[in-house]
Amino acid sequence: MPLSVITGLAFLLTSLGLRRATINRHIRGRLLLSAILFTAFTLAAAALHWLSLPDDTRQTLQAINPLLLAFAVINFVVALSINPWRLDRLPERFPNIVQDTLVIALFALVATLILRDRVLATTAVGAVVIGLALQDTLGNLFAGLAIQIEKPFRVGDWVTVGGQDGMVSEITWRATKMRTKAGNFVVVPNSVLSKDTITNYCEPSRLLRLHVDIGASYDVPPNVVKSVIRDALENAPMISHERAPEVLLADFGGSSITYRVWFWVTDFETDERAKDLVRSLIYYAFRRNNITIPYPVQVQMSADEGGLTPARAGVEATALATVAMFSTLTDAERGELLAVSQPMLYAAGEAIVRQGNAGRSLFVLARGEASVTLAGTEGEVARLRAGDVFGEMSLLTGEPRNATVTATVDCDLLEIEADGFRRLVVANPSVLERVTTSTSVRRQELDRHRETHTTVAAEAETRHSLLARVRQFLRL
Repeated sequence: MPLSVITGLAFLLTSLGLRRATINRHIRGRLLLSAILFTAFTLAAAALHWLSLPDDTRQTLQAINPLLLAFAVINFVVALSINPWRLDRLPERFPNIVQDTLVIALFALVATLILRDRVLATTAVGAVVIGLALQDTLGNLFAGLAIQIEKPFRVGDWVTVGGQDGMVSEITWRATKMRTKAGNFVVVPNSVLSKDTITNYCEPSRLLRLHVDIGASYDVPPNVVKSVIRDALENAPMISHERAPEVLLADFGGSSITYRVWFWVTDFETDERAKDLVRSLIYYAFRRNNITIPYPVQVQMSADEGGLTPARAGVEATALATVAMFSTLTDAERGELLAVSQPMLYAAGEAIVRQGNAGRSLFVLARGEASVTLAGTEGEVARLRAGDVFGEMSLLTGEPRNATVTATVDCDLLEIEADGFRRLVVANPSVLERVTTSTSVRRQELDRHRETHTTVAAEAETRHSLLARVRQFLRL
């Protein structure tokens, strides 16, 4: 048996054996191609040795057969030397496009050596013609190879190229394809990418720092403004809390102090929505804390228009009349209670109180709706509407909040703090017993959902116990 046939069979059997041994599908595919080429080489070698062929056919097979063996061996060696044997994946630095280029480059070199007499005669002219005809294509090809090897970005990364933002959806031999935030499909030639500055928003980390600027009144101390902004963003959705937001005093403007708020997100696609959320949360926090965002004009302000002036002008004197807890109070007593209350505005989605947090105030929902949830349970426990009250136990006893209340739409509320309520009780001691009686009855109604029966004695004991705790907390 001739040596060429033995060589072909040996390579063929080796390729098939290694293909069965590996779990890497990419290696299996390349070894299958090599096995097919080794089969063709072996059959051609057998035909040249044992068959009587015409001279033209024999010369053609003699010229082609070494090329078949060379291509099969090069593909075999590249597949085994570059790809991981026991992992079903491509190597990071050698994707398909790079491996194909290596095989073609090595085969071109070997073919030049094998067919030296035939190739050299046309190499110079052919190279010039091909170089001129494929100048842009070759530039894109080599740029694509550099991108695949250096990995400045990957499929799924958000990048900016030439002022154009987009998410990389595909990298080919010729171009890189991106999808913009507007949903447009942008195709950028690789040769353009290789010459331009690339900003990758997903490397080395997906954390991205953004900022918004906000103006606040000169009448409010900077530390107060900074504290309000940080509190507003403490549990904000859509932004990352791996790193805390930063608030810096950026400038003394013509009508306001400008603060720059830095915060972090993990998804570049939502950057504009995250900025919208941060600006909205700061606006509502400023309203609740009576911090003015001045108009960008010069205005003449009166003495009572400071940045911390409570905005009670729109609060009706009868705002507490429909609240069941305060229904036993006289109009004068409700007016005094209204005088120590503070109007609040919360945006839809904001948590008004959080379960487990310390509390010293009560809230009256004047307008809007809010959802009550409990930690460890699924779904909504209760829905609050205009006229409902929550947080009364924190007002009366200083207990931590026992539930989380979240605004489902924009909500106007009245907040009554313990200190203001204490001043009212000192002036009108009868108010305390009537409010605690109403509170204890309300708690008993809630307990009836858990208990099937409750005795009158237990109700009286609960009421007296609650009243004692309230007196101790309010130092009465």
